Amino acid sequence: MAIERTLSIVKPDAVENHRIGAILAMIEEAGLKIRGMRMLHLTRPQAEGFYAVHKERPFFGELVEFMTRGPVVVSVLEGDDAVKRYRDLMGATNPAEAAEGTIRKRYAKDIGENAVHGSDSADNAKIEVAYFFPGYEL
Repeated sequence: MAIERTLSIVKPDAVENHRIGAILAMIEEAGLKIRGMRMLHLTRPQAEGFYAVHKERPFFGELVEFMTRGPVVVSVLEGDDAVKRYRDLMGATNPAEAAEGTIRKRYAKDIGENAVHGSDSADNAKIEVAYFFPGYEL
């Protein structure tokens, strides 16, 4: 397997509910290494830029509002097959469909407030990591 990097975002709902430490512990217990991390409050332009791929979708406005309502924790995770492993750890987008023991099953409220984001492919991971962490920071 190849060592990969992927982006993780602990979303505002999980930050508000004091789940940062629990989520980071699950990530580390799954064998993924945290290579960079920061807490920030996304501005509207930052959120719109990050989620630009969803701009034409009906939920885009709600997504931007949600992601800008409070602080988030962005992290770069590293490990063998990191993208797939983190996506498996996150669980299904809809927590009602997420497997037991996943982050979203434990901490997500619903499909909109689903606790975490993770890159969906190795190519997107590179783009997403660079969005929050310029190369010299890692």
